[in-house]
Amino acid sequence: MERGSAAAGSGATPVPAAPVAAEEGEGCAGLWELPVERCERRPECGRCSRPQKVCLCPFLPVHPLKVSTCLYIIQHPAEESRVLRTVPLLAACLPPDKCKILVGRRFSEDRYPELATVCRSPNTLILYPGAEATNLEEVAVMSASPSVMIIIDGTWSQAKDIFYKNSLFRLPKQVQLKTNISSQYVIRTQPTNTCLSTLECAAVALTIMEKNKSIQETILRPLQALCSFQLQHGAQIHHSKEHLLKNGLYDKPMPKNKRKLRRMELLVNNVKI
Repeated sequence: MERGSAAAGSGATPVPAAPVAAEEGEGCAGLWELPVERCERRPECGRCSRPQKVCLCPFLPVHPLKVSTCLYIIQHPAEESRVLRTVPLLAACLPPDKCKILVGRRFSEDRYPELATVCRSPNTLILYPGAEATNLEEVAVMSASPSVMIIIDGTWSQAKDIFYKNSLFRLPKQVQLKTNISSQYVIRTQPTNTCLSTLECAAVALTIMEKNKSIQETILRPLQALCSFQLQHGAQIHHSKEHLLKNGLYDKPMPKNKRKLRRMELLVNNVKI
């Protein structure tokens, strides 16, 4: 119809559309008879959520770790569908009542009354870096009672969006990890050399809160196995964006957005962002 209107407006003789449509239909007629292949997901392990052929359960603890700290993982919806996500491995290491996962972007008190109660508790901490955050080690020394820790699972921009656009998450005491540990999640690009995956953050935090160094080693074991398997089957080691920029290896177009460009300049100059 649009083609006919354009032709009429230019003074040309309108071309009937029906024969063209008929010709197109004849050319595609055989396609409708082709069999449709169903895309079926590979059977997954019920414990580690990995495909059964690459199950990581041999690297998980035989029994869930005994911890007094309860984790609330606030997961961005985009993370839920990632193939190489780490939260299922974390959950498989802990008792179900010590690792609760909530998926979403917005968390209101009306829809999440239990979470609201948790956020108002004086024993609740939220792990999110910033100028107002206290080092977790300092808090752990003063805390004797079991704590609840909230960890946001997503990219840095997703985590920032969730933290600042949900007023509930600014009620708990804000803490951060003071560590120079490099991420072992080498099959995914991190912003800086010291940025950690959700599983790694939880492992370090639980080790501090529970005062038990073996917890970190136990939780990191399935992540190490996951990365090793992927590298053996064609995956490449992902250096951090900071590393790529400093060594002139960043091969993507530089952002036009001034704020993003400024952040990249800070990465190169070792300025904490």
